[in-house]
Amino acid sequence: MQLPPKVTERAFARLAEIGADAEGKVLRVAVEGGGCSGFQYEIKLDVPEEDDLVLSGQGQKVVVDKISLPFLENAVIDFTEELIGARFVIENPNATSSCGCGTSFSM
Repeated sequence: MQLPPKVTERAFARLAEIGADAEGKVLRVAVEGGGCSGFQYEIKLDVPEEDDLVLSGQGQKVVVDKISLPFLENAVIDFTEELIGARFVIENPNATSSCGCGTSFSM
């Protein structure tokens, strides 16, 4: 059985701060081919599609499309603030290696 990704309270709180829901937007997390390690994450504000998996919390929504879902099984979607800037990050137990950029990985 596939375990869906989890979204941290910090990530939902950041979505609330930027007011994504007020614009009818959700945070879309997708996996695409390419990047320095074979796959890359696409994280953007978007409108939900009918067949998306919807993860809800604090009145906010994060969506994952069905094609990306197997790549994100049991992953954690978080928000971090570091010296290099604030961003949404993915902790993916399925990735065998990742790139320093934090958006590219291989399986």
